[in-house]
Amino acid sequence: MPEIRPKKVGIVACSGEEMAEGTVTRLAALRVLETLRPEEAVTICLPLFLAGGEGDRAFARYYPTIAVDGCDLRCAARATEMYSGKPAASVVVTDIVADEGIGPVNGRRRLNEAGQQAVAATAVRVADLVDELLAPFANRRPAEPISLTVQQPTPAACACGSGIPVQTIVVNGETVTLAALPLILAQFYEEGKRPSAETTRELLQATQIYNPIPADQTELYAHALEEEYGRYYQDVKRET
Repeated sequence: MPEIRPKKVGIVACSGEEMAEGTVTRLAALRVLETLRPEEAVTICLPLFLAGGEGDRAFARYYPTIAVDGCDLRCAARATEMYSGKPAASVVVTDIVADEGIGPVNGRRRLNEAGQQAVAATAVRVADLVDELLAPFANRRPAEPISLTVQQPTPAACACGSGIPVQTIVVNGETVTLAALPLILAQFYEEGKRPSAETTRELLQATQIYNPIPADQTELYAHALEEEYGRYYQDVKRET
């Protein structure tokens, strides 16, 4: 199967507006993205994720994600697990507040002093997790010590621009987007797999690793993938 080595970590922040801890999650995530680990982390928009944003969901299938929730309902973690897989790590602001002995967090629009402390503590916790998740794959110097006083933050990056390969195909008259399909097609060709019933079966299995395919539509997907690989195979042969 295509080997995709983590180069970024996705951060899914709670979108809850009814409690101050929800504001803490978003500000902490932004601090990680803009000042603490701007080269190592990208944001995953939770509302877009829930609405079916394929770029965000594909990122969460490929790369490790950290869910940052305001309370023990863990909406961000549960949504990530439902649509893309269990997050690699999870942070809950109320737990951090308790662990650090921070006073009551108040102010949904304008955080009090305890809220600002919670933002700082949560950002540090998330940045540490980013380092831990990328450490086994990193061929670079260890990240610089965390500083909370960076003066020139860089714009936060979005998972939509992460470069995850997706491709649309037509399945029974409907257009669907499949993550990893360009890599799978290329790898099958490089391995010398000619279009055949056996290749189609393997192609379906490989595609199912990265994409949820309804059990009652496997034959329809198999037929669409067979046609797609047939076109890809002939196009590449003509070019070489």
